[in-house]
Amino acid sequence: MAAAMLSTALLAVAVAVVVGVLSFLLLGLPNRPPPSRKLSAAASSSSAAPRSSAPPSKKPGAKQRSLAAEKAHPHRHHHLELNTLKGHGDAVTAIAFTSNGRGLATACADRVIRVFKLDDVSGKSFKFLRINLPSGSSCPTKVAFGQGSSQLVIATEDISGTGLCMYASASGGAASVVKEQGKPTQPEIKWELKNVHDKKGIVSLVGAPASFGSGNGGVILASSSEGTDIKLWLADTGKCVGTVDTNQLKNTMATLSPNGRFLAAAAFTADVKIWEVVHGKDNQVKEVTKVMQLKGHKSAVTWLDFTWDSQRVITASKDGSIRIWNINVRYHMDEDPKCITVLKIPTLDSRGVPVHYDRLAVSPDNQFLAVSHGSTLQWLRLETGEVLDTAENAHDGAFHLSILIFVHSV
Repeated sequence: MAAAMLSTALLAVAVAVVVGVLSFLLLGLPNRPPPSRKLSAAASSSSAAPRSSAPPSKKPGAKQRSLAAEKAHPHRHHHLELNTLKGHGDAVTAIAFTSNGRGLATACADRVIRVFKLDDVSGKSFKFLRINLPSGSSCPTKVAFGQGSSQLVIATEDISGTGLCMYASASGGAASVVKEQGKPTQPEIKWELKNVHDKKGIVSLVGAPASFGSGNGGVILASSSEGTDIKLWLADTGKCVGTVDTNQLKNTMATLSPNGRFLAAAAFTADVKIWEVVHGKDNQVKEVTKVMQLKGHKSAVTWLDFTWDSQRVITASKDGSIRIWNINVRYHMDEDPKCITVLKIPTLDSRGVPVHYDRLAVSPDNQFLAVSHGSTLQWLRLETGEVLDTAENAHDGAFHLSILIFVHSV
């Protein structure tokens, strides 16, 4: 029954990365566009669009794409696995999608950043742009796209501390010469910051366009340290526009809502704190103010994500539950966010105890949840918590990425 539901229309991409063991799973795009923009491979199916009278598209559908993948890659780990990105010389430490899902950046312990073109995810090979970090530089640990696909922000770490730098396409005369020669433009460093969180490591780095209210649409980055501080940066300039403290012993992760309005953090305690990024009349960030707190879990929250309309938050906890919160409330009038659904984590370990989800992400249509625990990937129906599919031992420990496709039901 679940297999039948997974064999229809719209596509979303779930990516799992091995850093020794599985450490990252996404079913949405880390650098997400405003809800008004449709993703080419993950459009919302919440409302049916009128049928077009134009001739049928000649582009291959999900079934043809799957057959092509089976033909090109007969030894797949799982029936949802579409392809494998190889070529990394060491452990992959981070990934990030472009806002349209057609590009994927990977950071590797060999100090090389690779930006893959995913125009045909079932193809046998992928073109990629290689960015070699300067000799003697720190190891890249996180990546996030800035404004468009031409800006890539990289977090680095060594014994002296953590840093951030932004690479962007060359501009001006140099770019013109390269273009005339028919060579791809090599990105160059536009800004670089040292010791951004003192000697504390960065546990998460995410970006979102400031599209709410008087925001100017520029991408804001949030870097969360393994301590208790979280900092906000302008991707274009590297300017720090806000700092908050969770005061919860140590951070697990932090993320921004898709419209760039809210910042939420999971930390050592069971509560989740949410701040609002307030913009002034000049469209610049004016302040970052704590506006809500999600209370209800009995143990630490291991991961969280916003729905794509920025109105709900999904949290997974060590208490064995997943909670869905409505944050579309009048918090300025002291109205608290509401927990609208509590789901039991469906998977148990060998002791009969619910597993702890390492990562989770909501699909663009807000109907499905992709989760990971250890080297296992699962897809759940968000409304009920029903397990739709499972990929055990998704990785064999080799230094590569496996791209899995998840087919939404209409």
